[in-house]
Amino acid sequence: MRATTKDLIERMLAGEGLALAKLITIVENREPETAEIMSAIHGRGSAAVVGITGPPGAGKSTLLDALTVHYRAQGRSVGIVAVDPSSPFSGGAVLGDRIRMQKHFLDDSVFIRSLSARGNVGGLARASRDVARLLEAAGKDIVIVETVGVGQSELDIMRLADTVAVVLVPEAGDTVQAMKAGLLEIADVFVVNKADRDGANKIKTELDQMLHLRPPDGWEIPVLMTVATDGKGVPEVVSALDEHRRHLQESGKAATRGAAGRQGEFRAVLRDELGRRIERALEDESVSSLLGRVERGEVDPYGAALEAINDDRLVAMILSRASEGNR
Repeated sequence: MRATTKDLIERMLAGEGLALAKLITIVENREPETAEIMSAIHGRGSAAVVGITGPPGAGKSTLLDALTVHYRAQGRSVGIVAVDPSSPFSGGAVLGDRIRMQKHFLDDSVFIRSLSARGNVGGLARASRDVARLLEAAGKDIVIVETVGVGQSELDIMRLADTVAVVLVPEAGDTVQAMKAGLLEIADVFVVNKADRDGANKIKTELDQMLHLRPPDGWEIPVLMTVATDGKGVPEVVSALDEHRRHLQESGKAATRGAAGRQGEFRAVLRDELGRRIERALEDESVSSLLGRVERGEVDPYGAALEAINDDRLVAMILSRASEGNR
């Protein structure tokens, strides 16, 4: 690890926000130091990781802002990972300004970072988990990950967060019907936001009925009503998130979830690193010639892929590219 990277980690652990921001940039860009950084901070911190998800227009950012205000009033520090839709041109975060959260920008105990989803179907940037880990290592009490909100494919957030709040609005009745199975798998807490609108009680009743059919597992999923723009119902959401964390710890589910999350993370990192090394290997002349044959239609893509996999020299080259694998 370069001395400058070691220095950044030491400064981050000492509470320097600028060092944290620089480390996040390294990790988000998947630079060569990424694996070393993540290994160096492994096991540091004990933040509660909360996922906020739900369909577009549910007011997730407004609720996140209100939650942050409440956490700060309690004296708890907050790290925010806001995963935004990707620009089709630059690949960057479209909503990176996060105007609603500008009031927190001068608060040293709140750190906000927008990440691009980069086309990931689960709504989470690949770096989201690593950024959450960095925020945890930096000493944040609460780490909140807000996702793009793309329906059932949001299962990724369940693997990242300790507690997931699914945010809906009174007009989301059809959404509830379409996402029933996914919602039950994802949600630890339901929040009906914009509850001052017509239909709020109706969707709450629908959710309660849906949850009544759910097999018991020791945790009763609450359905809470909020008007995030004026903070109404937000203290109850904070209490429910805290209570779910206590439930996980007391029931032993926190350890089980943690083990499953680490296993999933290992699999994801392994796939990612092998994929990167394969991309590098594609620059080799012998593979380029194989690609040329595919382009000319002389061999089908499946046959070419199998030919490459069965090439011991190519496989050895991929596996040996340790120094290039993180690029």
